[in-house]
Amino acid sequence: YFQRGSGNGNGKEDFINSVNLNINTDFPYLVLDVINDKSYPRNPGFQVMHWHEDLQFIYVLNGIIEVRTLDNAIRVQAGEAIFINKNVVHMVSRLGDCHYNSFIFPAYFLEFYPGSPAKIFVENITANEQLSVFRFSSLVDWHKDMTVILQQLVEIERNKTAFYAYEVLVRLSALWLIMRKNITIPPEGKESVVNLRMQKILRYIEEHYAEDITLADLSKSANISKSECSRRFKLSLNTTPYKYLTEYRLSMAAQLLKTTIEPVGNIAASVGFRQMSHFGKCFREKTGYSPKAYREMENTP
Repeated sequence: YFQRGSGNGNGKEDFINSVNLNINTDFPYLVLDVINDKSYPRNPGFQVMHWHEDLQFIYVLNGIIEVRTLDNAIRVQAGEAIFINKNVVHMVSRLGDCHYNSFIFPAYFLEFYPGSPAKIFVENITANEQLSVFRFSSLVDWHKDMTVILQQLVEIERNKTAFYAYEVLVRLSALWLIMRKNITIPPEGKESVVNLRMQKILRYIEEHYAEDITLADLSKSANISKSECSRRFKLSLNTTPYKYLTEYRLSMAAQLLKTTIEPVGNIAASVGFRQMSHFGKCFREKTGYSPKAYREMENTP
């Protein structure tokens, strides 16, 4: 689920923290089966930048996805996979019809036990801000070894046995070992200017989404021109500032519909929609449900 960050204004804490749905269980391993815009477990799939404290691997079964960070856009097609490091601000979108599985789990799964010498082989990657994402193609032998294990995790999820948790942990450790042996650890470096500017703009949206925001407001927040602001959204997020702002407002509205009993009209106003009819139209176009029907569905056991 989505949770607002509460940071100090200089990092990922200012973006949405997407919290593992299984975080409070004894096995916080989450697998999302995503077909087009429908996910199991349910996830409305709003296209907004977010981060999580867990590690993530995505294996594409059909179609093509695009993973965007503040600096990069990487396309991953059927039979390929991608690793998304912990704390990386990103979003995943599809290009046409698509089916993928997303595997989300805490880094401590790979460390075996407190004080383990294995921990350094995990932290070499998780603590390196330059290694945000890594794509596994079908052209490199060790990449193929990675996708074979991810295929096994797909099958394990479909056919759970009494040994499910252990089978998963063994595969995740093998996955990490292959990656750690073969990947080149990039040296630490400074964040790019593009990254920093986009952080400022997206942070401004998260702090002011309930207000009337103009393109001039967004460009001023990063000290760039309006045309450069629009260009940066196109290059970094493949969308317009207005569309991203609308998606963000809808994601906040969805969270309020699930977690509060506030009237729909109050929620619409609180996230920045001035006309109830416009809110209802946008929400239905995105989720396939009216705000009221969405609330009822999400609150049905």
